[in-house]
Amino acid sequence: MFGLSPMEASALTLSLNASALAVLWSLPLAVGLGWLLGSRRFPGHALLNAVVHLPLVLPPVVLGYLLLVVFGRRGPVGSALEAWFGIRIAFSGAAVVIACAVVGFPLMVRAIRQSAEAIDPRYARAARSLGASELRIFLTVTLPLMAPGILTGITLAFARAVGEFGATITLAGNIPGRTQTLPLALFTVTQSPGGDAEAMRLCLLSLALAGGALLASEAISRRVQPGRALA
Repeated sequence: MFGLSPMEASALTLSLNASALAVLWSLPLAVGLGWLLGSRRFPGHALLNAVVHLPLVLPPVVLGYLLLVVFGRRGPVGSALEAWFGIRIAFSGAAVVIACAVVGFPLMVRAIRQSAEAIDPRYARAARSLGASELRIFLTVTLPLMAPGILTGITLAFARAVGEFGATITLAGNIPGRTQTLPLALFTVTQSPGGDAEAMRLCLLSLALAGGALLASEAISRRVQPGRALA
């Protein structure tokens, strides 16, 4: 794959797949929470907002350890999944997706919340006066107006997931071909004598992916305007 070694290609493929799945699975919840935090005020609003954004300020290894406590074989969720369905989360491909989803989730929610806060409430009132139900208002008015924030949040969360290291290595380990993502592969080759050239290739690849995602996010935020989304 583009001159990459089997280890590099495997790490790149795993990173891209895990990041895409993480964004896909967390998107509905992120849209719901972003809309709720951006358009409603209720008791516990500040607390919920703090909990959602907590992964942004926690050290990644601490976050990974907390996930391991929950999803490990002795954790409340991990033990239940293994006992009922025979599914082991820790040190598996699913663990990589979970770690990526958790670290990218706050960025997605934040972008969506900011879009929801910018929506003029008169649009919803006008639709409501014409007899539209709350569900129809959300699907045909609110959601299109939130589109710039949703798309920006997706790209930012994806970029953050691709670069995730601390939570992934704690929850999923560093198993080549199974849980070894791009940052973990880079960490591995830096610990090996004579791995400078391979480390530089992985570093440049990571920079290209992160830079591309940020450029895409900026382009989306400029081109996808609320007026266009509503039209």
